[in-house]
Amino acid sequence: MGLDSFLGAIDTASRSLTVVNRSAPDPVQRMLETTFTDQPVDVDELSDDARGNDVIVLSEQTPAGREVVATSSLEDVMNTVLLVNSDLYKTGQAKLDEFELPSVLTRLDDVPFSLRGYPESDKEKLLLVAISRYIERHAWRAGDGRLRSSFQRLSRIEDERGTRAVYQKVASTDVQTHVYGIPDWMPPSDSDLLTHGGYTEDFYDSWFVVYTPPDGRSVGTEPATDGSHSGGGTVDGAAPGQPVALLALETEPKRWEGYWTFRPSLVADIDRYISRNM
Repeated sequence: MGLDSFLGAIDTASRSLTVVNRSAPDPVQRMLETTFTDQPVDVDELSDDARGNDVIVLSEQTPAGREVVATSSLEDVMNTVLLVNSDLYKTGQAKLDEFELPSVLTRLDDVPFSLRGYPESDKEKLLLVAISRYIERHAWRAGDGRLRSSFQRLSRIEDERGTRAVYQKVASTDVQTHVYGIPDWMPPSDSDLLTHGGYTEDFYDSWFVVYTPPDGRSVGTEPATDGSHSGGGTVDGAAPGQPVALLALETEPKRWEGYWTFRPSLVADIDRYISRNM
């Protein structure tokens, strides 16, 4: 049993992203559609006089009909995923204290994704990069609890200025900050990072970012919704202390299978497995 045993822990959710009253150029719509090509997320657009321009609505099919899960502005999605590349996160241009991710993206939780990395796709994997930064910021804002993150190679923390700055900032709080990977680099002796090195498949193939609150803290079971009630915006999407986990495995070179989840029991199971086996 490895981390791959958790890939089947969720059911496919039927979610749709709808761009409402688009005034942005056609290439923007095509980029959004391309980002979710071959994923269990439909992308379409419509006109609706009851809403403003350039709004993205995330909806889900339920037994009672299609329900709105979240709304965000198209501009926010453009600025965090569509019109950027991973260098925004690697170089530190996406500063932790300023970073927010549109909730139409964060609320794609419990959706199984199959993503390709560069050069096959320059956008699909970026979604996981953005979600990783979102969880890192969530942990930093909580200021306590535990964060476990894998890098395949620990040297990535040193090589990527933005990643290094983020983890120094998180580790400077009361968050226990554990990092995992092939031990080709070790932090300085005065670092607050707790390093775990190994050579098993879990170290080679995994990409996880797992935040759990302090033991005994009472948390909700679902992240907060956003702009469907407030007119959009880049709301965090998770209550303070909300457990959240991203888990993805590289099943083939530059191909990733995974999901992120806010379910406390599933987050706890993933966290427990990592603690015992890595």
